[in-house]
Amino acid sequence: MFGLRKSLSSIFKRSRVDEELFESLEESLLLADVGIHASSDLISQLRTVAKKEKIDDGSTLKSALEKLIIKLLQPLEFTNNPLISHSPTNHPEIWLIVGVNGAGKTTSIGKICYALQRQNKKVLLAAGDTFRAAAREQLSEWGRRNQVEVINQTTGDAATVAHDAIGAAIARNVDVLVIDTAGRLATQSHLMEELKKVKRIIQKLIPSAPHHTVLVLDGNTGQNGVSQVKAFHEALDLSSLIITKMDGTAKGGVLCAIAHVLASSHILPRIMAIGIGEGVEQLIPFEADAFAKELVSD
Repeated sequence: MFGLRKSLSSIFKRSRVDEELFESLEESLLLADVGIHASSDLISQLRTVAKKEKIDDGSTLKSALEKLIIKLLQPLEFTNNPLISHSPTNHPEIWLIVGVNGAGKTTSIGKICYALQRQNKKVLLAAGDTFRAAAREQLSEWGRRNQVEVINQTTGDAATVAHDAIGAAIARNVDVLVIDTAGRLATQSHLMEELKKVKRIIQKLIPSAPHHTVLVLDGNTGQNGVSQVKAFHEALDLSSLIITKMDGTAKGGVLCAIAHVLASSHILPRIMAIGIGEGVEQLIPFEADAFAKELVSD
């Protein structure tokens, strides 16, 4: 699945654990979007482990790297991932989905809807992307596929759509309301302010909401993805991330970079899931162990 494992495979087949091997490993991590600081830290820890445990073969060193990556990623795991087993304590539970253009927000919403419905949850969708008719049509199509109603307006702004959708969710006694929003760059301050307005409107109606504020991030974005997480988290206090397009050419290492940057934060947005294809079932709940193994295995 990930580009990193191919480059690591040849490195770990070397018979000697020496300085050249560590340098090659660090280069591979950098090329996989792990980032300068995370790569440097991982290699520094790996050197320490190799010296302490007297590791002299590639296979054992690979296992040691895998354990270090698991340790790095584990703080980003969900304790109770709502895509696996979900018992909302709030009724309705409000999910706000944000991200840049093209990250895969609307497709991810369709997959979220599918996962929640498999748990027999009653779901309502809100087409909060009021800029693009195509986005509203795409969400409506996902609604048809999942046989879920979509709150849609041709006039008004995203805050108005959110307001009306919450009213509809309460009236129709739904379990989960998922609100889509228009794609925007974190540097577009006026559009980020619009998102803050949407959140304020939601909180006026339900003070504890949104219960999940989810950033959808393109896995191919590379180090720019780290900046996106920081900017959206600062603006909205993210609760979770969905990393899309992790099939095919996605490198995967950006999750390590994100984990490294957020390691000093007291409240971390968790990684809810990774998208590995276009199919409605191809949104996989994130597990650090499984991801690390996939990242470095042959």
